[in-house]
Amino acid sequence: MSADIHDNVAWAGATPTLSVLIPFLRDDPTDLLGQLDREAAALGGAVEVVLMDDGTGDAALTARLKQMLGALALPARLITLAANEGRARGRNRLTVAGRGRAYLFLDSDMKPDTPRFLQTWVALMAARDPAVAFGGFSLDQAPTDARFAVHRALSGASECLPASERAKQPEKYVYTSNLLVRRDVFAAEAFDPGFSGWGWEDVEWAMRVSRRFEVVHLDNPATHMGLDTVEDLARKFDQGAGNFARVVALHPETVAAYPSYKAAKALKRLPALSLVRRLTRQAARTGALPVKARAFALRLYRAAVYADAV
Repeated sequence: MSADIHDNVAWAGATPTLSVLIPFLRDDPTDLLGQLDREAAALGGAVEVVLMDDGTGDAALTARLKQMLGALALPARLITLAANEGRARGRNRLTVAGRGRAYLFLDSDMKPDTPRFLQTWVALMAARDPAVAFGGFSLDQAPTDARFAVHRALSGASECLPASERAKQPEKYVYTSNLLVRRDVFAAEAFDPGFSGWGWEDVEWAMRVSRRFEVVHLDNPATHMGLDTVEDLARKFDQGAGNFARVVALHPETVAAYPSYKAAKALKRLPALSLVRRLTRQAARTGALPVKARAFALRLYRAAVYADAV
């Protein structure tokens, strides 16, 4: 696939130990870039940034990012794809461009929670050189609009957990939104390009990797700024059904222990599954209901969508 590659002045002479890999599609990562660049002086050339526009097709955004790269102290490269190639293939492509001995996968809608975010990752590499490490999510800086209340409730309950809790099931809490992976580990286990669309490619990758390498958890969180409405989440669940089916086929014993699988299995027995989907989706959209009830309804909707895969 054709790609336009643009490097800033600092890129050519850099010898980084950590490559921050940021894929994006129809997002503007300038705020994140600005925050990361504020650590440049303290990093002493140890970190580079590689961005990849996965087919947005926005010439104005591309021009704005190229201009911003010229002002960054961090070495930076922008890869602009003419057409979307998907989350798994895109992240695999980013690792080819990264030159560090470890990669930090960071989504473009994340916002580090501390001014020492990159420094903490570099220090961890120096102290422990982990194979895989996840820094965690938070909602500390996330928007509090009512339309995002259900997503906040879901994320707060299932994703925004301290390292002590995540470490109890280390392979389960691995997301490519704030994830450190050593180069040799990724060379041994890349993302499965058979996944397309939204979801599950990082979970499936973690299942494979955790069988061969230790997964470390630490508290170096970033806020997920890109919260979704109920409708947006429902559409993502619809898109993710095929990927869930792929995970079930590849790792049936592991997935069988997941609450989402158990719920999908139970709902599959119902004779009116299509009605369950309609009712739960409508309940999740109903603003008059308590947020916890709406979040529960949306979880049921997801399980009802996934029921076809179990």
